[in-house]
Amino acid sequence: MEAAVGYRPRVGLREEREKSVLGRHPWIFSGAISRVDGSPGMGETVEVISSKGETLGKGAFSPSSQIRVRLWSSDPECVIDRQFFEQRIKEAIRLRADLPSLSSSTNAFRLINGESDRLPGLIVDRYADFLVCQFLSAGPEYFRDIIVSLLSELYPCSGIYERSDADVREKEGLDPRKGVLFGEDPPELLEITEGPCRFLVDIKTGQKTGFFLDQRENRQRLAAYCDGAQVLNCFSYSGAFAARALKAGASHVLNLDDSASALELCAKNMELNGIPQERWENLQGNAFKVLRQFREQERRFDIIVLDPPRFVDAKSHLMRAARGYKDINLLAFGLLRPGGYLFTFSCSGLLATDLFGKIVSDAALDTKRHARIVERLFQAPDHPVGLNFPEGAYLKGLVLCVM
Repeated sequence: MEAAVGYRPRVGLREEREKSVLGRHPWIFSGAISRVDGSPGMGETVEVISSKGETLGKGAFSPSSQIRVRLWSSDPECVIDRQFFEQRIKEAIRLRADLPSLSSSTNAFRLINGESDRLPGLIVDRYADFLVCQFLSAGPEYFRDIIVSLLSELYPCSGIYERSDADVREKEGLDPRKGVLFGEDPPELLEITEGPCRFLVDIKTGQKTGFFLDQRENRQRLAAYCDGAQVLNCFSYSGAFAARALKAGASHVLNLDDSASALELCAKNMELNGIPQERWENLQGNAFKVLRQFREQERRFDIIVLDPPRFVDAKSHLMRAARGYKDINLLAFGLLRPGGYLFTFSCSGLLATDLFGKIVSDAALDTKRHARIVERLFQAPDHPVGLNFPEGAYLKGLVLCVM
């Protein structure tokens, strides 16, 4: 049936659930909604209405997700069209152009960071002459053609590749998708630069969009501690932490990962950076099991890097994840020489920073090691965090001097 003239689908909020929207938080959960007027489809723009009938903003409707609406704008008069996306994409591009840490140090960074760039569910990463997109929620999926067209116009590139194969799309009722969206098909391995290092990136099948761009500044911080050090790089993936450490003068790095393909790419990156074979070693295995073996063998290191994958993707799994973080940190504390450094991270957004700190503290206590925080680490500045979206601060890290 044809929509009536002036038809506008609306989502009404419960009176006690309006506070977050008034604070411009971009997520509206299903439990906050009292009614839906009309029959909005997947990703369609809806008006968000207060219990008193006031329009609070406009967002993308997602009938399958617990996050039922993601706000595009808190301006009641805003029109969600091509011009709207052009303005938001330009704002994101301008921010990266102004970041001093990106000016000459790298040709790989996050160009659009979802909710914190006021484009909920949209991720765009730059790798040399290619862009990689993730349409992670119903809204960006609905406007995908407009978004791809604008990216090709506003940010000249050789090609745009889609990596919308993250698990979160299933929660949105969306199938995984990947492939060329514009221009050339990227090579199997694409070379990027980061500071003094060069890396090969697999943007087609690699983890995330191919590389851990959010750790860029933290790899630089590791380099400052590495002169002459023996380093254990756990969950090493393609060896980015290792390359920075070795370029900075580390005497030896042991890369540990359970993926053979990741270690193959790591070896290629060592060779690409001209690092002699005798200064590094790759070991395939489960980090928890291998670190226990190292404990039995009484092996010791000057620096240990713990950059595990996300241990928790639902609040119901939080306690299990906490045990995992404690276990791996406890093992690392036992393998450090006195005066050594532990670089420990969590990329689990559901794990609060304070809780992560307590877990690490308890691990040190159980191993009877005295540890001092000398630095707190976060995600790189091209992964900004909107003040209205604290959930965007997912990456947290500590540099600990251990006695």
